[in-house]
Amino acid sequence: MEAADLARENALLKARLAEVEATLAETQEANRRLQDILHAAQREKFGKRSEKLSPEQFNLPLEDAEFAQGVLEAAQEKAEAAMQRARGETSRKPKRNRGHLPPHLPRVERVIEPASTLCPCGCGEMANIGEDVSERLDVIPAQFRVLVTRRPKYACRRCSQAVAQAHAPEHVVPGGLPTELFIAWIIVSKFGDHLPFYRQAEIFKRQGIDLDRGTLGNWVGRACFHLMPVINHMRTHLRGADRIFVDETRAPVLEPGLKRTKSGFFWAVVTDDRGHGGAGPPIVLFHYAPGRGKAHPLKFLAGYRGRFLQCDAYQSYNAMTEIARDNGPWQLVYCWTHVRRRFVKRFESDGSPIAEEMLRQIALIYQIEKSVRGKEATMRLAARREHSAPIIAALKPWLEAQLSRIPQKSQLAEDIRYTLAHWPGLIRFLGDGMLEPDTNPVENQIRPIALTRKNALFAGNEVGAENWAMLASLVATCKMSDVNPVDYIAATLHAILDGHPQNGIEDLMPWRFNQQSSLAA
Repeated sequence: MEAADLARENALLKARLAEVEATLAETQEANRRLQDILHAAQREKFGKRSEKLSPEQFNLPLEDAEFAQGVLEAAQEKAEAAMQRARGETSRKPKRNRGHLPPHLPRVERVIEPASTLCPCGCGEMANIGEDVSERLDVIPAQFRVLVTRRPKYACRRCSQAVAQAHAPEHVVPGGLPTELFIAWIIVSKFGDHLPFYRQAEIFKRQGIDLDRGTLGNWVGRACFHLMPVINHMRTHLRGADRIFVDETRAPVLEPGLKRTKSGFFWAVVTDDRGHGGAGPPIVLFHYAPGRGKAHPLKFLAGYRGRFLQCDAYQSYNAMTEIARDNGPWQLVYCWTHVRRRFVKRFESDGSPIAEEMLRQIALIYQIEKSVRGKEATMRLAARREHSAPIIAALKPWLEAQLSRIPQKSQLAEDIRYTLAHWPGLIRFLGDGMLEPDTNPVENQIRPIALTRKNALFAGNEVGAENWAMLASLVATCKMSDVNPVDYIAATLHAILDGHPQNGIEDLMPWRFNQQSSLAA
């Protein structure tokens, strides 16, 4: 009998050992996959030798790394639990920081009682001495509901002449299916979360709601009509900004009658005073234009009263300096990020020590900028004059000396000539604390447009592209103001349909939206 017990114990230990070995093998494989993904990410365009870019730009390649990290952690936890069981130990709870869940979320509580609350020694019922409480984030997937509106009628039984009934509220789609909140959700899903209408229709179909993308487009178009006064007032704010950022990105549009697209462009205009602690609201406004020539910025920037135009060195912007204006011609402020990218390429492709030194000097300039970001303009200007100006003053003669020593037809020589040719615009930020050394505020707003373009492929026509530009402007401005765009658009549509006065349109701007009141409502 003892031999049989010993054999069973040995078999049990062998089984547990096999389980531990299998789990360790899973852990090693997960770790190998994680290392492969990290090495591949380092070799990408934005690798460790590249410019010091925003961490958000690493998100796409590193999402797979985080995925693999989760697999690795789960495998390690399983291995540890198996080894603890093999040693006869009680499993320990993993230490995790789950974060803080917002208080406005509804709480659904469940109480898990032990199988028995009787004392195993026979003393009777045990007393409650406390509890462990944990909160986990849950979701009800795409829960739709039907909003039923009833309007009772009242009549006098004596005279049968008077009838009282509340007026039917105005809606974006009169007599239609969607509420304003639902339309706001559709708008933000496409222009904020990059989900084309056909993908949204597939999501709705999983809930048994049959809506085609043409219907969704019609609803959004109606909402766009009502929101035009808001967009126009945002444009009024932009026209009064002392300096603006401008950039452009491609916008494919389907050619009428042909099964191909033509290239239009979204031109982005941004004002963002947060860099120098300004009180002005952050705004982005996209304009659709059928081309990229100088006629288009001349047209949509007509009436702007600003002095400074922060842009890249695209030749169409040079025409802005030739326009006679009440405030004088535009002064172009060029972008150090564009300069830096050129030398990053030279360093990565050729290992050029000149490019490496140039990147080191630019990094010093950005270290100074980082130290004064968000400070008032006078403090930024003083820091630039004390620290940045000497660096840049020494940089120009150094570049000129390097240019005389290298082959004039080399790509490095072209990069140096590009930098020197745009020197007046590159150093303009040294004379005004409100200016930025780059066009990152507008480039950050253009990237989401590129994601929507990648998923939607093209706009159906030029009117559709113009509406796309307007609604993308509204969603992006909400995000810059840390406002939930769904709540904002729904509330704004309700206010406009309820007859909000035109002279009070300022109260409907995204930066004035009281999100806490919206959540409470």
